[in-house]
Amino acid sequence: MAIVLTAAMFLFADGQMLYAMILQTLVIVMVIVWALFDFCPSLWIFKKVFGKCPQKD
Repeated sequence: MAIVLTAAMFLFADGQMLYAMILQTLVIVMVIVWALFDFCPSLWIFKKVFGKCPQKD
């Protein structure tokens, strides 16, 4: 989340307001979904892309 917000900050500084607002809206929606349903969309995407981590015993 910090990386996406940093990218949005750089887009704001560069004057690309539309893309910065889209990124910030995406982060806000993800936080609201996480707060309401205890489901983190970014973690779900990471698991789909990279697979699950092996369990340590």
